[in-house]
Amino acid sequence: MIPSLDGLSVLKELRQAGKDTHVLLLTAKDTVEDRVKGLQEGADDYLIKPFSFEELLARVQALCRRSYAQKSPEIKVGDLTLNSARHQLFCQNKSVELLPREFRLLQLLLLRRGEVVSRPDIEAHLYDDQTEIMSNVVDSTVSLLRKKLVAAGSTTTIQTRRGFGYSVE
Repeated sequence: MIPSLDGLSVLKELRQAGKDTHVLLLTAKDTVEDRVKGLQEGADDYLIKPFSFEELLARVQALCRRSYAQKSPEIKVGDLTLNSARHQLFCQNKSVELLPREFRLLQLLLLRRGEVVSRPDIEAHLYDDQTEIMSNVVDSTVSLLRKKLVAAGSTTTIQTRRGFGYSVE
């Protein structure tokens, strides 16, 4: 019900262009037929207005987990367990306090474990387009995170791939 072009048409164009971007339809159309059509056209989820912000947030988090083939809010790598729903990190079953930026960085690295994550990818994950990013902010966050992992007794390490980025293996 967008004035010039409806959401299903936008969705069709995305899918016809080969874009696999996750799509969550937020709509007032509430019939079963509308929901079925939206999902059959390629939407990943469908949320009927009015909705609670908490439900919207939970659905967006689920879509993010799907993009990394992660069904559970818990990510386990080595002796680390990161709970993305509760924003908690455990090392050997002991809680580790992280700042929000450290948490988001570790979450990204754990979701993409085994891959080298570039500095620009990390910056895009940590900051919005409006934030002026200092040149060493990623390096300093990695350094602080490493220190916290060592202090917690973790054997899981963040590897530097010079000229490429960082990885957790």
